This record gives sequence, C-alpha cells and structure tokens, in this order.
Amino acid sequence: MIEKIRLYGDEILRKVSKPISYIDDEIKNLSKNLIESLERFDGIGLASPQIGHSIRMFAVYPLWIEDERKRKTMVFINPILLEFQDVQNEQEGCLSLPEIFERVKRAKTVTFKAQNLFGKWKQYIATDLFARVVQHEYNHLDGILFIDKISIIKRRFLQGKLKKIAATTTRGVNIASLH
Repeated sequence: MIEKIRLYGDEILRKVSKPISYIDDEIKNLSKNLIESLERFDGIGLASPQIGHSIRMFAVYPLWIEDERKRKTMVFINPILLEFQDVQNEQEGCLSLPEIFERVKRAKTVTFKAQNLFGKWKQYIATDLFARVVQHEYNHLDGILFIDKISIIKRRFLQGKLKKIAATTTRGVNIASLH
C-alpha cells in the first residue's frame, strides 16, 4: 500500500525512532509499504518516520547499480553506523522537503550493519551515493533532517519555503493525505 509522505513540520519527523524488537508480519507489511511508497514517489531512500511510523527501518533503491534488472530495493532494520571515511559534499533533497536541494557534507564511505526481514544481521560498506543515502535515512531515524546539516545562513534563506511546506502539515498529519 502506498502511504502518504509526511512533510516538514510533521512532529514525527523530529522524533527518535524506536528499535524493532521482533520482525513479524506487521513489520514485513510495513516494509512493503515503505518500498511501494519509495517507488511511487521516485525516491532513492525512504525512512519509516516519513510514512508515519517511528521505528528504525528504511528502504534504499540502488540507483547506482547500472543494470536496471539487478536493482532491487533494500530494506534495513535497526541499522547501526560503525565507521566513516573521507568526505563528500554533494547536493541532497528529501521527499519530506519537496523542492529543497542543498549541498551537505557526509562521509564518502560508511560501514554499517543492519538486520534484514529475516532478522539476520549483515554488515555493509557503502560508498558515494549509497553512503550518502544511508546517512540521510539513518538521520531520519534520529529525528534529524538534512537541512539541520547546512549552515544557519542557508537555513535562513530557506525559511519561506520551509514555512510553506509546514503550512501543509497540521497536528502531525500531512494535509495532502486528507484529500
């Protein structure tokens, strides 16, 4: 089921998500919703708080794999970032902050571990765009948005856009989801 994307101003985007203690049918169904929503809105990453669930799970569409037939959206449960190397400074956007794009410094390589839908832990080494997406989505699980990582001056320039986005959100519900 495709779920509505929660927008800037929705209180769930600022909460620290809870770990998933047991991977049951509810979590597996939510992971399907996360994948379907990510694909529907043409994103490359989507965290569960962005669709209204404050749990530690996100999905990543591996756009960097050249062969489209080999691209399969991956779901990461209870991710833990372990090691960071080097720096990249690239432009980012976010489905919860439509039409806002800014350069953000992130690690170029990230080693992390996460559970899959069977509860098995696996370790990953992500580089370049994959590393950027993992860090961005992981931040969502801690209530951090990419605009929190840009300079105060840049955030001030965005205030008008941010207020417009926040105006579409009331009491933690995206008004667009009510139509």
